[in-house]
Parts: sequence; structure tokens; C-alpha cells
Amino acid sequence: MLCLLFFLVTAIHAELCQPDAENAFKVRLSIRTALGDKAYAWDTNEEYLFKAMVAFSMRKVPNRETTEISHVLLCNVTQRVSFWFVVTDPSKNYTLPAVEIQSAIRMNRNRINNAFFLNDQTLEFLKIPSTLAPPTDPSVPIWIIIFSVIFCIVIVAVMLLILSGIRQRRRKSKGPSEVDDTEDKCENMITIENGIPCDPLTTKGGHINDAFMTEDERLTPL
Repeated sequence: MLCLLFFLVTAIHAELCQPDAENAFKVRLSIRTALGDKAYAWDTNEEYLFKAMVAFSMRKVPNRETTEISHVLLCNVTQRVSFWFVVTDPSKNYTLPAVEIQSAIRMNRNRINNAFFLNDQTLEFLKIPSTLAPPTDPSVPIWIIIFSVIFCIVIVAVMLLILSGIRQRRRKSKGPSEVDDTEDKCENMITIENGIPCDPLTTKGGHINDAFMTEDERLTPL
């Protein structure tokens, strides 16, 4: 009687857990790739740990707090460490919806990976998308970065204002001297007419042209 019951239970489990069955998920592990010489062998103890981690994840789903390790079924286990699994209800008559299993695995993916010293690339749930890595906090607070940028902008603006003020002062100081220099140059200019240099007339004192002077004017001292 016990043997018949055992075979009956085994047959039911085999029917529920099959490749590509409804609510079934395939898992593939790359232990050698991840751990190299420190890789461990996949045996019944590792299978038990996997079932325990899946049951642990399912117990965090609402209304699935009674999930036990025996409710997690594995099948088609290969030597290259790949297998299928399903999660049954407490009565073990049907499998739990794939949506619930997927949600439970995604919520506890890091816990499952850490249990086997693997990651999302070496422990693959083929029908369950990989979880996104949690955002990393920057080593420098954002407010410090913003403050530094604003401070640099203010410093550059102040430097530009100082340089522009210095330039304006130099221009003002050079202005009157340049005007005086041009006037002196104009006074000292000598015009040339018909190849003969001629001194320009000045406004301060006149020049007497000897050609128009009479003999008396030449002899009479001024």
C-alpha cells in the first residue's frame, strides 16, 4: 500500500514538473565559470538548499506563508547543472501561478545568488528577467559638487570684473598723454612745398618773411 502511494505521488510530481510545463522555470548554473578552482559539486545537498531558498522567497509573497520545501519540485537535472522547477500548493495538486513565482524570485534574487556564491549571469532563471543592481551612492555628495561648480563660476566672474576694471583705468591714464603727444608732433611738423622745407606758422608767435621786409626794416632793430 505504501509503495503504491509512493508511486502515485511520484507520478503526480512527474506530471507537474516537466520541461516547458505550465508555471515551470528552467535554471542554469555556471559554477565552474564563476568560481574556477573553488567550484563545488552540485549534489542533493545543493538541490535542498535551492528548494529552501525558493520556499523562503515564496513565503514572503502574500497568502503564501505556508509554503514548505517539499512544495518545490525539481526535474530534468543535468550534469552541467541545469534543471526545471515548479512550486505546488499545499495540497500538491497543482502548481502556483508563474507570476507569483517570478515576483518572489525577483524580490529575493540577491539572497539566492549569495547562497550559491553566484550572480545573475552565472545563476540564470531563463524566464525571469535579471534584477537591476541597486543604485550606488556617489562618493562625494551631490550638494558639494553643485556648490563647487557655483563657487568656481563666481570666482571666474569676479576675476573678469577685476581685469576689465584694470584695462579701463589704463585706457583713461593713457588718453591725455596721447593727446599731448599728438599736439607736440603737429607743432614740430615741417611741411615740404616744391621740394623746399617750410616751417609751419604757430599760433603763439609769428614768423617774419625776410623777402617782404624793406631795407629800413632790416636795418632798424626791433
